[in-house]
Amino acid sequence: MSDRAQELLREALTLTPAERADVAAELLASLDEPMENPTEVEAAWAAEIERRARRVLSGESIGESWEDVRDRVARRLTK
Repeated sequence: MSDRAQELLREALTLTPAERADVAAELLASLDEPMENPTEVEAAWAAEIERRARRVLSGESIGESWEDVRDRVARRLTK
């Protein structure tokens, strides 16, 4: 992450939770490209969800606890 991006993130983290949610939603929306065929997008997401669920149910993927992920992200942000 660039210095500028880290600076913006630190500043954004001082916002209220509602303000952070609004900023996050706007940032995510800015990454979306116009959907040419929403049905295809929905089908692709459904297939991906099924694939991930099968991996978890078969024991192939155990995932990570929220606490571990949160701690890892926090460590990265304090670097």
